[in-house]
Amino acid sequence: MEERRLGESGPEVSVIGFGCWTLGQGQFGFTDEKDAIGAIHRAIDLGVNLFDTAAVYGWGTSEELLGRALKDRRHEITLATKGGRRWDRRTGMRSNDSSRDFLERGLEESLARLQTDYVDLFMIHWPDTSRPFEEPMKALARWQEQGKIRYGGVSNFSLEQVEECLRHFPIVCNQVGYHLFDRRPESTLLPFCRERDVGIMAYGTLAHGLLTGTLTPDSKFAEDDERGKGVLFGQPLFQGESYPRNLGIVEKLKEIAAARGKTVAQLAVAWVLSNSAVITALTGIRKSSEIEENVGAAGWILTGEEKAEIEAAFE
Repeated sequence: MEERRLGESGPEVSVIGFGCWTLGQGQFGFTDEKDAIGAIHRAIDLGVNLFDTAAVYGWGTSEELLGRALKDRRHEITLATKGGRRWDRRTGMRSNDSSRDFLERGLEESLARLQTDYVDLFMIHWPDTSRPFEEPMKALARWQEQGKIRYGGVSNFSLEQVEECLRHFPIVCNQVGYHLFDRRPESTLLPFCRERDVGIMAYGTLAHGLLTGTLTPDSKFAEDDERGKGVLFGQPLFQGESYPRNLGIVEKLKEIAAARGKTVAQLAVAWVLSNSAVITALTGIRKSSEIEENVGAAGWILTGEEKAEIEAAFE
């Protein structure tokens, strides 16, 4: 498995990362724990060394499951988590809080759930604009000195917000949504981060399941699956006229991939990794078969002709 370095001096991580939002119960439908733990171990065997979770994923259950699965293999992987996000499990409401006290308490709770005394990478999950970014950056610096984290980063931060953070702490990454149906960071944020040696961790690589090729117009989402709302991260991927149109694009992409002996999921991963700012493409995994398929994208360097075919599918 190819590895790339996060930031100028951050960890070297596999170009395909194991996204753990889907492991937590209550936000992405049901996950079978036995299947998930099997997938985690299979991923490590295949050379995937980056596992990304967050305190809020599944209201803490993603970290708990990952902690149980990695207990005997912690030294083999780069463990990343995120904090600074308050939540109310009953209502599903979430808000950002990067205050020192809340971050400190959140880190300790994450370490307990993950059954470890340190994380390799801790990210501020969403920007808390109610306070200067210097405050969470000082927290990252303090934890690094204490050995509780090896590196620090941010997630969902804009160009200007990343620039402000860099004045106070050498963040090694910015985790942002980026996939074939979401190119919002492409023109400005990604080039800026590449120039400043802030590695991009792309999430939603498979467009939250849309680019797996398994969804149909009749697909139904569980009540606790946030995709059922239709809009995810500000995009109507699964809503109204957008949904059948998007499924039609996926069918065209399937044909392009099949002509190369690949799947549409592998095409989606290869496309994200073709952007030089992207260090790793995160894919949400629940079963061993899914990670086995996704790692098949590693090493596929898209040609100019292939990229042009992909663009034509969206016209």
